Amino acid sequence: MSAYLSVNNIEVIYDHVILVLKGVSLEVPQGGIVALLGANGAGKTTTLKAISNLLTAERGEVTKGDIQFKGRRVDQLTPNELVKGGVIQVMEGRHCFAHLTIEENLLTGAYTRQISRGELKANLEKVYEYFPRLKQRRSSQAGYTSGGEQQMCAIGRALMADPEMILLDEPSMGLAPQIVEEIFEIVRDLNQREKVSFLLAEQNTMVALRYADFGYILENGRVVMEGRAEELRNNEDVKEFYLGLSSQGRKSFREVKHYRRRKRWLA
Repeated sequence: MSAYLSVNNIEVIYDHVILVLKGVSLEVPQGGIVALLGANGAGKTTTLKAISNLLTAERGEVTKGDIQFKGRRVDQLTPNELVKGGVIQVMEGRHCFAHLTIEENLLTGAYTRQISRGELKANLEKVYEYFPRLKQRRSSQAGYTSGGEQQMCAIGRALMADPEMILLDEPSMGLAPQIVEEIFEIVRDLNQREKVSFLLAEQNTMVALRYADFGYILENGRVVMEGRAEELRNNEDVKEFYLGLSSQGRKSFREVKHYRRRKRWLA
């Protein structure tokens, strides 16, 4: 599979002084699901915002490297141009329009497209096919729906833009485990049936690696490990650093952190 999205050795600086990403490179193949993993503050969200060109609103910029989508450099496009080009981000924290209904929220996702009313209705029905719960709540104000329903609404709204790739930021955050599983099942379904490629930024390492094909682990703004999802899932370091588990049994967070720090110094 060819790389749809290619992030090449990027460096991101905030306020002209704070170095957040240091030489990050990753690829998402066409039709793939790639997980971007790491603890809070590792640089996952910054990586997604660098790809979707949302850094300038936060006084950040890509100062080195480049980002390409389908062989075309895209890091100098506007976010609107990127959405029209087929790449759309679902932000962390869901960000639905609280005062609008679920259906009105979904319709806002199609604002960049010049399509007929019939096509719009067909797209809406397709979203409801993937998210039957949204169809039940279509006339409810989004602000009065559950966190899981708002996450589904945010993904559904992205689908209305007819994307080729979705950047999904922390889809499991604050959600009950069964809702997380439901959302990841839908992601896999969209990937297989609609051929949408996904880059998932996620703290829930083991859930993400069950659904992804490939994974990258970020730590302090650098990629420290990468590999096929199955290999990462079975890797002792990944189990130890992200679950506090190893073949020797559970370790304390302090022990794991000390071991990781010592290992990095010795490398």
